Amino acid sequence: MSQADRIFIDNCRQILDGGVWDRDLPVRPRWEDGTPAHTVKRFGLVNRYDLRQEFPILTLRRTPFLSCVDELLWIWQKKSSNVKDLPSRIWDAWADESGSIGKAYGYQLGVKHRYPEGEFDQVDRVLYDLKHNPSSRRILTSLYAHQDLHEMALYPCAWSVTFNVTGRTLNAVLNQRSQDMLVANNWNVCQYAVLVHLLAQVSGLEAGELVHVIADAHIYDRHVPLIEEMLGRAPLPAPSLAVNPDVRDFYRFTRDDLRLEGYRFHTLKENIPVAV
Repeated sequence: MSQADRIFIDNCRQILDGGVWDRDLPVRPRWEDGTPAHTVKRFGLVNRYDLRQEFPILTLRRTPFLSCVDELLWIWQKKSSNVKDLPSRIWDAWADESGSIGKAYGYQLGVKHRYPEGEFDQVDRVLYDLKHNPSSRRILTSLYAHQDLHEMALYPCAWSVTFNVTGRTLNAVLNQRSQDMLVANNWNVCQYAVLVHLLAQVSGLEAGELVHVIADAHIYDRHVPLIEEMLGRAPLPAPSLAVNPDVRDFYRFTRDDLRLEGYRFHTLKENIPVAV
């Protein structure tokens, strides 16, 4: 059993067996037919993924790996907040007529800030510190800019990452305020596992642990039958991640430089509805 499957099963059982429903509360998300999208949730889940052992992708259902990578590069490499720069259509529901999602995600990473060492945006500051100041306990990014929230189509869910170098190992803590367990949980885990691998490679380090902290881990009402179906399956062995070893500049990575080897998965019989 892959560690991603084991953790996902444990998280979902905690939510379904001991979670709290919000059916008695007004909620913002709606299903496509306009019905309120209620959830059952647990507060404060903390998961650890050892990236030295395996790549943490679900086998209980397919996680679209290359689409995860596309979004990661859109945010962290292109620093874009326009869906026209993103090959997949996952953000279209939140974009305006020009394709913009406002001052969210990639926009925030691309804002430059002045430091004693010079002017950096958040990504370049991380890259600089990993190479020049790896003992720093201040290597982090934050997308939750309160002064810009009113200009964001969606407040950032995965909103901060803290990087930590221990010996020659790069570790990271991903903080998430809200997590749709079926649609987005493994999507985000895969993305930030990839990010740790890429940043480690260009910094002369090895990928270590990814710690995922979820404040509000929830399952939507219409997702419960799909989750129950998944939890009844037998997990398959985890695949491994291959990264082109010749790339030493973070901004030169493309989706073609990453490959999953031996990825096998179960298929879902139904499409997953998404609450907006």
